[in-house]
Amino acid sequence: MLDARKTEERSFANGKILKAVADGVGVVTFNSPEKRNAMSLDMWDGLGQALTELHDDPKVRVVILTGAGDKAFMSGADISQFEQNRHNAEASEAYSRRSDAQRALLANYPKPTIACIRGFCLGGGMQVAMLAEIRIAAANSQFGIPAAKLGIAYGYDGLKHLVSLVGPSWARLLLYTGMRIDAAEALRIGLVDRVVADADLWNATFEIARTIASNAPLAVQAARITIAQVLKDPDQRDMAAIKAIGTACMDSADFREGRRAFMEKRKPHFKGR
Repeated sequence: MLDARKTEERSFANGKILKAVADGVGVVTFNSPEKRNAMSLDMWDGLGQALTELHDDPKVRVVILTGAGDKAFMSGADISQFEQNRHNAEASEAYSRRSDAQRALLANYPKPTIACIRGFCLGGGMQVAMLAEIRIAAANSQFGIPAAKLGIAYGYDGLKHLVSLVGPSWARLLLYTGMRIDAAEALRIGLVDRVVADADLWNATFEIARTIASNAPLAVQAARITIAQVLKDPDQRDMAAIKAIGTACMDSADFREGRRAFMEKRKPHFKGR
């Protein structure tokens, strides 16, 4: 999907998680298409490693999450591992501790994240997609949470994000029935932000990511911090953090560069400081 001449690539979890970088954009690919990118514990660990490396890479300003092949973004957890790793409450708790650490890393990620969704986005796959800040879906996408059909509980964090996106009534309908919805319905209820033709998905997603990467990093960070505080209860908002990032923007070299570029009718070159 990326031009190899502009790409740095690494793999984790025996090749089941891929990491690439191009044009200021990091890409994490769930690479188990034969299982519709169902996540094993090793893949969760690999996801954490890939996200950490992208977090530490100063060239990366935004991260895309996507699935290999044309069948799935992620079809959820690898159910073939359940008999060994999630066969009762105690085993499930151990499984959750290991995978929850990686979900927490994504939930608190310091750079913008985009889910590029094609095909099945189910269960844990929906949770990962909901943790991304922006969700772009192909028209062939399908969404659902089959927890009730498996006899398991969908976790608090996943439900919190679901309710915040679609509201309690749709969360109940999806959870109680285990039904699947298509991309058009997902867009209508607020689960995804944009739906594009299947053939256009990658280019549309990468163009959004590249646009974000080309903007002033401090200004993007200011928007992220302020939106995060708006979503909190008033008594929990960190207004000092909002003021601090606003001051940093106004005193930054990037602000001076933005003004000069506008006056000189040229594209600005932002450094993030």
